[in-house]
Order: sequence, then structure tokens, then C-alpha cells
Amino acid sequence: MSSVLLMLIGLALFAFGYLVYSKFLSRRIFRLDPAFKTPAHELNDGVDYVPTNKFILWGHHFTSVAGAAPIVGPAIAIIWGWLPAFLWVTLGTVFFAGMHDFGALWASARNKGRSIGALSARYIGKRGANLFLVVIFLLLLMVIAAFAVVIKNLLISTPTAVIPTWGAIVVALLVGVAVYRLRWPLLPVTIVGVVTLYGLIVLGDQMPVVLPESFLGMTPATFWIVALFVYGAIASLLPVWVLLQPRDYINGVQLFVGLGLLYGAVLIGAIFAGQKPEIVAPMINTAVPEGTPSLLPLLFVTIACGAISGFHGMVSSGTSSKQLDKETDARFVGYFGAVGEGLLSLGTILAVIGGFRTAAEWDEVYSAFGAGGVAAFVEGGGALMQNGIGLPASLSATVLATMAVLFAATTMDTGMRLLRFVVQEIGESMRLRITKIPATLIVVVVGLGLTFSQGLGGDGGLRIWPLFGTTNQLMASLTLSIIAVMLIRKRRNPLPALLPLAFVFVMSFWAAIEQLSSFADPAQPDWLLFVLDVVIIVSSIWVAIEAVIAMRRAATEPPEAEDEDTKRQAVREEV
Repeated sequence: MSSVLLMLIGLALFAFGYLVYSKFLSRRIFRLDPAFKTPAHELNDGVDYVPTNKFILWGHHFTSVAGAAPIVGPAIAIIWGWLPAFLWVTLGTVFFAGMHDFGALWASARNKGRSIGALSARYIGKRGANLFLVVIFLLLLMVIAAFAVVIKNLLISTPTAVIPTWGAIVVALLVGVAVYRLRWPLLPVTIVGVVTLYGLIVLGDQMPVVLPESFLGMTPATFWIVALFVYGAIASLLPVWVLLQPRDYINGVQLFVGLGLLYGAVLIGAIFAGQKPEIVAPMINTAVPEGTPSLLPLLFVTIACGAISGFHGMVSSGTSSKQLDKETDARFVGYFGAVGEGLLSLGTILAVIGGFRTAAEWDEVYSAFGAGGVAAFVEGGGALMQNGIGLPASLSATVLATMAVLFAATTMDTGMRLLRFVVQEIGESMRLRITKIPATLIVVVVGLGLTFSQGLGGDGGLRIWPLFGTTNQLMASLTLSIIAVMLIRKRRNPLPALLPLAFVFVMSFWAAIEQLSSFADPAQPDWLLFVLDVVIIVSSIWVAIEAVIAMRRAATEPPEAEDEDTKRQAVREEV
């Protein structure tokens, strides 16, 4: 089968999702109202609550939720065959991730920009809210610690990505000043910013930066991790318009340019270069390497970002909802943000199933579970670009590595901001007022403590990462439960939330139970992960029970009153 046909099918499914299904959600389920006063206007403080152009906000939202996970997950999951991964990425994006991200953004915007943790207290109950915060805290801690290690590894293995990675910060600062202070038009600023960023990529390809074995008294690994945490702390404290928004926006545009190059390489290689990029990976792999876990349920937690991800709900409710200019922008920001991530995951699949010359070469890379990943994406995608559009192999690898680093970095700094919010919410639940700087210091100390817990190389950053997939997906199901309660209280159709909720909860809970037995394996027990997995399982069960009770209560209580603007909007839609 040709990669071109698979690409066209995937793009058609994503187009259907945004052009058809998201409109249904917008009009019939969420009933978005352009006259609704969003939290960005109601609570505008110039720091976290800032009305934002929907294209800039989409860039922030999309790149914050993307990170490296939509690359890592599909690149690993291909070991089971390309068909299961393709179906989960496409259908999961259209019917699961779009609903989840869009719904979380809507739910938070309708509640003064409150986070999912705060919404759980209101819609599910205070008994489960504190446990909900525990799950959120662990998930965000995994993200910032693991992504610091992922970025560090890429900066060391691909030194050509160092200059564009850090140069992008300067570009973002200048874009922020140009748009918000000088009031320059967005389009020319975007063009100059993206051209400059790609100029930095070309410069980086010519001038790789390799740190000496001892730099400022630290190894390269230690230095990069410390630098990333310092950057993340500063970025999380700055007003969103200074760095967070412009950085993520430029990265979002840069990603679409990169994806355009990747998809274009597949298409051009087939049409103009006379090549037919065949898929060398098996459709369904019946000869997986020894030690590979079963496809069910692990596929659905290995590919999280790129299909559905609980982390997205935290971004939607943690930062994006506070910057929503008009409620109707939520469809573009939330649903199309999910589609953008699906496009990245689909691009990853195309790279790792068609970027290798032979099946034997593919088998060599996928010789063990977890062997694929960012490296397989960079290698396979680089080969596609070189063969399809003639981009030199070194420059192709730099483009893709920079793409991966920049998205991981945006997820890390957004994760630190969100974790700071969680620390402050935990303080409030304990009747302690924790301001921004102390909360950020707590995040940095705990994050660095975990990352360096197994040595200064940062191996501890991946210490609890095996729990990420299941924790992330359980978080997604719990977020969907809040959306379902809200819809039931408003007497709207809850099935678009309930169906993905049931599927994701069953698969992720099943995976958590399987992991629990593996952590308790007498031959090689891991009691830390065992205990944390028990905490996550108990918390999830508790919150799930509370959610079911809340749904039943919502169905029997009088419907939640709609404001007059929403009523008029519903009447207009019916007409």
C-alpha cells in the first residue's frame, strides 16, 4: 500500500472532523454564544487573563498540548502494525480528542476560567476533588520532568538544533512586542518570525553546538536540564503575551510548515519524482519482538497525545480558557488544536512506516518494544524529505529535531505554569495562600528533585514515566465526566462525551491494572511505581464513582438555568 493513499484518507477524516463534526458540537451540544463575556474580558489582569486573537491562541494551545508525545507515542505503537495506530489516531482525534479538548475549553470558559481540578469540586463533589488534584499533580510532574530529559537528549544527540531552539525564544519575545506593544499587523509579523526561525534552523545546521564534558562545572546533561528548568520557571511567571503566546504561535506556524514539507515530500515524491513510497511496516504485526505487551489495552495509552489526552484538558482549562476572546473561538482553538496534533501524529506514522527503504531495515529499528521513538521519526522523516523534495539529510534531520525540541519545550513551560496553579489550588484547599513565586519555586525544586533522583544525568526524569499513559488517559476520562455532568444539567445530549468517556476509562483502567501486576513482579519489583499506581487507581475509582453519582443527581434535579443570550442563540440555531 502506498503512503500517499494512507495520507489522503487521514487528511479526509480530519477535514470531516473539523468541517462537519465540530460544527455539530458547536451548534447542538455546546451552543456557543458570540455575545457571552469570556473570562479573558471579565477578569482581564494582563498576566494570565488576556483576550487574545484566535490564531495566536490556537498557536499557544496547539503547541502546548502537542509536545513530543504525538511523535513518541505513534512512533512506538507502530510496533503492533500501522493499521491500529492509524485508526486510533484518525478516529480518536475526530470523535474523542476534539470533543475532549473543545469541551474542556467550553466548560472552563463558562466557569470563569477555572481549572479542571476546580471544576471537579463544583460538578462532581468536594470529596473527590482533592484526589483529582493528586492525579493532576502527578501527571504534570511526569510531564515537566520527562520532557526536560527528552529535550536534553535531543540537544545532545542533535547539536544542530541548539541554536534554533534557544534562538526561538528571542524571536518570540520580538513577536510579542511587535504584536502587543507596537500593534503591527499579525500577518507580516508572522512571516518575518517564521522566516527568521527557519533561518536559525539553517544556521544551526551549519553551526552545531557541542558542549565540552565539563561546562560551568556541570556535564552537558546536567547543564541542559538546569537551564530548561530555569527557563521554564521564568516563562511561567511572565505575562502570557510576553513569551508564552508568541512563542507557541510561531512554533505552531513552524510546525505546519514542517508538516507541509513532510506531507509534500510524500506527495511530490510520488507524483513528480516518479517514486511510490511504499509502506514497509506490517499492517498488523503478528511477529512482535519478545517482551512487547499486548495491543489491547496498551495501544490506547501508548498513543495518548494525537488521539486523546488528559493533559489537553488541563491546558484548555488552565491557560487557554483564560485567553479566549470570544466563546465562538473555542471551536477553532480547541477542536482544530486537536486536529493539528492528529496531523502531527499522522505525519509521524507516515515517517516511521514509509521512511525506511526495506522491511528488514524497519525490523532492525523496531527490534524491541520502545526502540522506536523520536529518533525513528527523525530518521524516517528525514529520508522522506531527502527523497521527496531533495532536502539534504542533515538539514531534514535538523528541521524535524528542532520541531520536536520546540514542542517539547512549549509543553514543559506550560506544564510548569499549570503545576504552579495546582500548587496554589492545593494550598487553598489547606487554607494556605501560596503566591506565584513560592509556588513556582516548589515546582522547580520538586521537578529537579525527581529529575536528578537517580543521578545528575537526569535518569530520574523518566522514573515515573511508565505511569504517564494510563494516568493521562484516566485524566481524560475524568475530564469528560465533568463535561457530561454539565451537559446533563443543561439538558443537552451527553452522548458525544459519554461514549468516549466509557471507552477511554475502560482501556486506561485495564492498562493500569496490568501495569500494577508488572510492578509487583517478584523477579524485578518496582515498589515506588506500584504504590503510585495504586494511588492513581484508587483516586480514579473514587472520582469515577462520584462522577456517576453526580450524573444521576444532575438528571433528576431541575435543569440548570441558561442565561438569556444562550437561550436566544439556541433559538437562532433551531430556526
